[in-house]
Amino acid sequence: MAETQYTEDNIRSLDWKEHIRLRPGMYIGKLGDGSSADDGIYILLKEVLDNSIDEYVMGAGKTIEIRIKEKEVKIRDYGRGIPLGKVVDVVSKMNTGGKYDSRAFKKSVGLNGVGTKAVNALSSFFKVESVRDGQSKSAEFHLGALIEDPSPEESSKRRGTQVIFSPDESIFKNFKFRSEYVEKMLRNYVYLNPGLTIDFNGEKFFSENGLKDLLEDNILEDDQLYPVIHLKGEDIEIALTHSKTQYSEEYHSFVNGQNTTQGGTHQAAFREALVKTIREFYGKNYEASDVRKSIVGAISIKVMEPIFESQTKTKLGSTDMGGDMPTVRSYVNDFIKTQLDNFLHKNQEIAEKIQRKIVQAERERKELSGIRKLAKDRAKKASLHNKKLRDCRVHLTDSKSDRTLDTTLFITEGDSASGSITKSRDVNTQAVFSLKGKPLNCYGLSKKIVYENEEFNLLQAALNIEESLEDLRYNNIVIATDADVDGMHIRLLLITFFLQFFPEVIKDGHLYILQTPLFRVRNKKKTIYCYSDQERLDALEELKPKPEITRFKGLGEISPDEFRHFIGDNIRLDPVMLDKTISVEDMLRFYMGKNTPDRQEFIINNLKVELDKVEIES
Repeated sequence: MAETQYTEDNIRSLDWKEHIRLRPGMYIGKLGDGSSADDGIYILLKEVLDNSIDEYVMGAGKTIEIRIKEKEVKIRDYGRGIPLGKVVDVVSKMNTGGKYDSRAFKKSVGLNGVGTKAVNALSSFFKVESVRDGQSKSAEFHLGALIEDPSPEESSKRRGTQVIFSPDESIFKNFKFRSEYVEKMLRNYVYLNPGLTIDFNGEKFFSENGLKDLLEDNILEDDQLYPVIHLKGEDIEIALTHSKTQYSEEYHSFVNGQNTTQGGTHQAAFREALVKTIREFYGKNYEASDVRKSIVGAISIKVMEPIFESQTKTKLGSTDMGGDMPTVRSYVNDFIKTQLDNFLHKNQEIAEKIQRKIVQAERERKELSGIRKLAKDRAKKASLHNKKLRDCRVHLTDSKSDRTLDTTLFITEGDSASGSITKSRDVNTQAVFSLKGKPLNCYGLSKKIVYENEEFNLLQAALNIEESLEDLRYNNIVIATDADVDGMHIRLLLITFFLQFFPEVIKDGHLYILQTPLFRVRNKKKTIYCYSDQERLDALEELKPKPEITRFKGLGEISPDEFRHFIGDNIRLDPVMLDKTISVEDMLRFYMGKNTPDRQEFIINNLKVELDKVEIES
């Protein structure tokens, strides 16, 4: 084999924007098209918004205005404004920003001096304008390159900063901002900053009670075992309650206003401190899993110069609070030990409800212990990693890889469909779980069924979600079934499984439905895959005359070579979302319960409405 030449010509130096555009994942995590809450377009929004939030934290500006119109984002705050002589530098020079000066930003979200530079480099249009001291200064960029740099001019506008940007469609292909994800992000910001108003496309978000509001908005009052416990300190705030119906734990954690969706040292300390405090209060050595079963909690802490495990700041790695403060673990432990213990002593009725819940969890665990052991033995005998689950290399080689955010598990049914996806997938990040026939309708059944039913037992084991979502093995769980009646039924049964036993999988935005094409329209020059009748008509118009039309009846009919188009860069996913105003129990009872006549009437009435719409449109 000829030796590869390695000379000075092989050495390259990239400028800041070239490096960001070449390796965007290093700066904003995964790219995506907006179907997932952690897709890059939302990280871009967050990076700009974080700067406005930091202004509010520093006491400047009580309102932030956000406008998203199609693919353009506009963010306006009324903070201090960027110093006019540094407007260009702070959005285009790496390692430049006020947050390196701890006097100006003591407990800031963004500390790396990268955020707005990444937004700038990854936007086809980026404009920043700062107003302060009766003057304004703006600058415009294209893909990070400065194209307009006018001199400061007199201005009567209110002070503050405005950023307008449009994500680059060559990087974020077919992207779309979903208002549900944006609104959830904004709600978190106002929960963490009581008194702040965020105006999003005319709708205002505001919170008076911080994390207490967060839990009350996320868990309906009828499902709260007791009113939310809300405790606040100088650099820490917690809220918690127990769900009446939820089986596993659910946590919302934040550091300096950043939603740490993957937890970290503060969340681990929170879970540990809850168990320790409860044990000491009741004087009994309860199992940790019994104490935490069904708990819904939230924690927010403020740390000097936090260390995150990635640029997207989804997991706290810091062990110290900063300065002369103690460790994160001891700080959280001491606060909860004192404050929660005091609360329980003063609120005996709530204390009694918590103890009854723990005793109930203990009894259920003991009843399930034998079944769990048998279930684990069955999982081993089923050769999980060889038959039901075809895992991805990220997990086979390194379970703590930085690429965990990119991991996807496709849940499919039938040998032909699972075979096509298995042959087509990216073996590094995409795994396949194969169902055998239709899963059981588990509505109204106890957690016992998860261990007794082979499909559910193996799926739970594959996802690693028995106790909590903290160790979820795949960031994206995708239901991939045929677009026919049977496929729709399987979707419903799987969604019911998650809603019944693991609703936080859906609440946290991990569950999706895979869209697959219904038609292939092609001629000798071009092939177009169509996901609806309208797309088919558009393709016929584009490829006339007389193109060949194929109707796909099921996933198994799509060849592996074609399937690569649908689960790669061009993947289309529909996120499964919950309407927080609707009780999960009521929804499951109606759609999956034994009220067949009511459901039939609902289907007939809604089918009539849809047929009337089609008739009017035609």
